[in-house]
Amino acid sequence: MSIWNWLEGGYTMPDQSTWGRRLACWWGRKLAVRRPGVSIHPTCRISPEARIAPRSGRISIGAGSTVGLGAFVQGHVTIGERSSVQAYSILVGYGTAEKPDGLIRIGNDVRMASHCMLIAGNHNFADPAVPIRTQGLTLQPIVVEDDVWIAGRVNIMAGVTIGRGSVIGAGSVVTKDIPPYSIAAGVPAKVIKKRGGA
Repeated sequence: MSIWNWLEGGYTMPDQSTWGRRLACWWGRKLAVRRPGVSIHPTCRISPEARIAPRSGRISIGAGSTVGLGAFVQGHVTIGERSSVQAYSILVGYGTAEKPDGLIRIGNDVRMASHCMLIAGNHNFADPAVPIRTQGLTLQPIVVEDDVWIAGRVNIMAGVTIGRGSVIGAGSVVTKDIPPYSIAAGVPAKVIKKRGGA
C-alpha cells in the first residue's frame, strides 16, 4: 500500500473531503505541472498516482476536473471543465499545438469511467515485407464533446468524434462518429437509441 492510498482512504478518485485527500490532490497537481507543457487549473483534483506527461505536445485540464488513480494522460490532450478521467484509463494524444493531427479533446462535463482507452494514432501495416514498427503511424484526432458519459472499458479509436450528450455502453469499441444525444453500445459500437426523443 502506498502512502497516498493510506492518506486517501483507499479512494480511487481524488476529492477534498479530508486533510489526507487534500494533501494527495495538492501533491498530484504539483507532480503534473512540474513538466513543461502542462497547464492544470488550480481547482483540479489529480491523483498523485496518475501519470501526466505531455511528451512533445501540451496537456491542458480545465477547472474542477479530476484525474484518478493510475490514469495515463500523455501527449497532446485537452480536457475541459468539470470532467473526470477515472482510474486506469489511458489517453494518448499525438502532435503539437502547431500540428495537432493526433489531438485528444475532451469537452466539459464528461464522465469517463475506469479502464477506458483513447489512442489518437494507429500503426501502419500495409507492407508485409517491412516490420510494422518501422512503418510509422497514422494520426487522427479524437473528440469527445460536452456532457458525454463513457462507461467502463470503452475503446475509442483514432478519428472518432462522440457527439454532445451521448452515452457509450460498457465494453464498447467506438470505430465511427457517434451523433449527438445518442446511446451507443457494442463491438463495433452502434447507435441503439436516442436520448430525450431527439
